[in-house]
Amino acid sequence: MTSEPRPAPFRVPDRLFAELAAGGGSAEAVAFLERGERARRLLLLRTLLDRLAELPTPLTPVADAWNTFKEAAERAPEAVDRLLLAPTTGGWIAHMLRRVHGTATGPPLWAEAGRLNVLAITAALHAGTDTALTVPLTDGALQLPELGLLRLPATPPGPTVARATTRSGELTLSGPPAHAASHPTVTCRPTTAPARGRGAGGPRAEGPRPEGPRSGGFRPEGPRPDGSPPDPPAAPASVGAAAYGAVSASGPPASASAPASGAAPSVIGAPASGPPTSASAPASGAAPSSVGAPASGAAPASAPAPASAPASEAAPSSVAAPAAGAAPVPAPAPVEAPAPWLPLRTLTHATPAGPVAIPLDDLDPYRDLDDPVPPARLDDDEAAEWQRVFDDAVAILAGAGDGQGPGRLDPALIRAVVPCGRTALTPPAPPAVAVSASSGDSFGAMLISRPGSALALAETLVHEFQHSKLAALLHLFPLLDDDREERFYAPWRADPRHLTGLLHGAYAFTGVTGFWRDRLAEPEHAEAAAYHFALRRLQSRLVVRTLLTSARLTAPGRRLVDGLARTLDGWLRVPVDPAALSRARTAASLHRTQWRLRNLAAPVGPDGVLRFRPDRGFWPDSRTHAFATRPAAPLTPDEHLAAGDPATALDGYAKDLARDPADPRALSGWIVARATLDPGHATRRPLARPELLQPRPGG
Repeated sequence: MTSEPRPAPFRVPDRLFAELAAGGGSAEAVAFLERGERARRLLLLRTLLDRLAELPTPLTPVADAWNTFKEAAERAPEAVDRLLLAPTTGGWIAHMLRRVHGTATGPPLWAEAGRLNVLAITAALHAGTDTALTVPLTDGALQLPELGLLRLPATPPGPTVARATTRSGELTLSGPPAHAASHPTVTCRPTTAPARGRGAGGPRAEGPRPEGPRSGGFRPEGPRPDGSPPDPPAAPASVGAAAYGAVSASGPPASASAPASGAAPSVIGAPASGPPTSASAPASGAAPSSVGAPASGAAPASAPAPASAPASEAAPSSVAAPAAGAAPVPAPAPVEAPAPWLPLRTLTHATPAGPVAIPLDDLDPYRDLDDPVPPARLDDDEAAEWQRVFDDAVAILAGAGDGQGPGRLDPALIRAVVPCGRTALTPPAPPAVAVSASSGDSFGAMLISRPGSALALAETLVHEFQHSKLAALLHLFPLLDDDREERFYAPWRADPRHLTGLLHGAYAFTGVTGFWRDRLAEPEHAEAAAYHFALRRLQSRLVVRTLLTSARLTAPGRRLVDGLARTLDGWLRVPVDPAALSRARTAASLHRTQWRLRNLAAPVGPDGVLRFRPDRGFWPDSRTHAFATRPAAPLTPDEHLAAGDPATALDGYAKDLARDPADPRALSGWIVARATLDPGHATRRPLARPELLQPRPGG
């Protein structure tokens, strides 16, 4: 990573911008966005390293760690580029910049800044170079970006330090003396593990080799958020451990476990072209002679010693013989300590060029969207279920062919999937995705609560990758002049949005619309596809119109939104089943009407300026998915409206309003049902501005 020659400015080729503006994007277009992300991260790293140069630290100085990183990049540029582009690297850089500017908090700053040292050690493992750096531990664990976690025995809780040494792809971690003159030490060759678990047919665990890496990256295990220690794995082979020669201060080396068998997964994504370019290394800061105090509330690295047994259960001084005929009491089984090496699992995606390993990241502290989070290790069964649902989702995506239009996604472009909200197979997952999110700092990563439905997961993968593409475009040039005032209607949100959020929604849901368009010809998905395609094209076009009339788009921004408009206008002419189209239009009207009732107050003066209700808050949108299918035996007013019986629905809403005249859900239903029955001027006005009128049931 040298600073010469000076890189040329980024210029997006017209044809690639046109692909992205239409809501799609070929592999070439995505690779261009990744090159932009790489350049941005190097610039941010230079800024961060300058700020950290004089930071007092017990670790190897910043300049030395950066030089180690650059030396590894010279030997294995593609592998180190992948490490630089890892979503958790972007998350760490963004978090650290917030910390040095005083807008984020965390453990001692040197401990988080030491992630650079850990990145350098990981890069050395990939390149097969020999180095030795002092690195930070968290509760006795070293978390290797894009590889896994190595536990060091006999280490105190909280942030501490250790010496990490690499030699030909092998890592040795040594801590300070634990008691007398003994140093806890552990050695391993880091590997990753497939999410599908043990057995033939799955890819074997992978890790860096002297000639370069063979697999994507993965992560750690540690204490639970409540401070209790982690559960030990069922067996070392269940996590594909390849630790060997593990030596604690009080015991002999632990035996190695053989990695799982099968084909080796290839590395995710296309590497960025060219060797890394360098930010100049800052001068190193002075290191204090002692380690700072652990962060408050830090969890212990190992289980505490059991409390003394009560007097009534105290062990006798001699062992009595069992009574005649009594079964002998078996000795208690020994408690197996956690394996020193815990790999991050991967989702395996088969491609014509070979299998691709996509991190299923349940361990990295920087996998989340904001501040660092503790590990949330998935059970083996839950990890295997992720692989099963992912396989089915990939099969659905493959059904659309190899095109590059909106709604198409090559899963190999995904850089990480972060499980959210559940770590066990039970209780059963709901069919829909309850939570999904992504961050512009972590290109290609997506945080998802696992659904029971592969169709829902496939839609969510498309949705979140759209956000990554748009965020990368926003990093290259401004698309709008946003005052960040949250005042705009987004058909997929309960709250008002600012223009940037509106643009993100329009771009993401244009992709979602394309996903459902591709499902129209699939018999098993045709009914749901017709509804969701009709609904999302209508809602997305409404938001695009808002963006075009806002007068705040830059020239590239207008070109982008014009491209979305052309795509959606073409889709509005696609024939859709009339019943599904009717339900989609009704659901769209219900959401908009309820949103205005819950968020807007009637103007106080003749100027008609919008005023937001001071008591507005979140409200669940259960109607959008409920209207996807026609109810066979409708009972509620909503179900009668979805079944095409607005008269019965109107009567039901009137009864609900008699009990609670201010119920926004019932009132919005009443307004929409009335407009459906009598689509004249008298009903159009309250449908357009429901906050201006409080209709009376029967009026």
